[in-house]
Amino acid sequence: MVAASWVPIPAAWQEALYGVDGFYRRFWPADHFRTSAQSTPAFAAALVELVRRHDLTAVCDLGAGRGELLTQIHHLEPGLALTGVEIRPRPEELPGGIGWEPGLPSGFRGLLLANELLDNIPCDVVELDRDGSPRLVEVDPGSGEERLGAEAGDEQLQWLETWWPLAGPGQRAEVGLTRDAVWAELCTANPQALCTAVDYGHVAGDRPTRGSLASYRGGVQTAVTYDGEHDITAHVAVDSVAAKVAGSVRRQREVLHDLGVSGARPSIAEATRDPAGYVRSLARATESVELTALTSLGAFYWLSRQPASCGDGHRSPASSSSRPETPAFR
Repeated sequence: MVAASWVPIPAAWQEALYGVDGFYRRFWPADHFRTSAQSTPAFAAALVELVRRHDLTAVCDLGAGRGELLTQIHHLEPGLALTGVEIRPRPEELPGGIGWEPGLPSGFRGLLLANELLDNIPCDVVELDRDGSPRLVEVDPGSGEERLGAEAGDEQLQWLETWWPLAGPGQRAEVGLTRDAVWAELCTANPQALCTAVDYGHVAGDRPTRGSLASYRGGVQTAVTYDGEHDITAHVAVDSVAAKVAGSVRRQREVLHDLGVSGARPSIAEATRDPAGYVRSLARATESVELTALTSLGAFYWLSRQPASCGDGHRSPASSSSRPETPAFR
């Protein structure tokens, strides 16, 4: 029998997703779960409308997968400068005008989009033991077995007190310090970008009592697995993330409604006047329902940090120094 090898959950999580044989180095996200970017062209159309309203000329998609979203945007608005950031090589089928980089951007001007990125940032998991002490959870990556390790440190305790107080033994929290730091760093490095994160998450008063750590493979949720063949994700404490950069937090349903994605069915009278147009409008409405329903993708959160004003306006070339049911809505 192989002895257990205990490590903090973030270390196992990091290796399983981004190590040499990690999930995101071997698999494309669309093969294992469904996101707004892959569900319907209406999401891309909403982003194009957002770009137009802010008079932007560039979009950078962090964690771009195969570039599905950028390809849709390219077809809708060919004049935009588009860049995907991803740790895997550029997909062969990607349109030639779309850039592809391995590293996070700096000095970017345009829409900087992190669609389901923060949920894949590893973070500490803390559980209250029988005495009510917050302890860091450790895992044996080979078996997935967990145990309680050392007591949480001062930084984790301060974050928990502010954002996710635990009330009784057995309750868990995913400490959002790493997600907060990643988003703050991106916003700081790109002050003239419209920084927008789209993710599933929760706010104070609506935290899951046992946390939300989960794995996905082939469109199915599974037990948390660290073998490099499963996605590993946890919902985002979006209010904590937004507070780091004084950003706004809104539900996707509300944002997309403002951008013209309503899901409203066309008038039946249109079927008589323009049958083909009615069918197209009905198809768009059906697609939009998926994006805006609060029981589905409409419950996602949008975190937005407005760009700092700049003397030459926003219409500037993109610049970058260079990256997560059937299928599953994670």
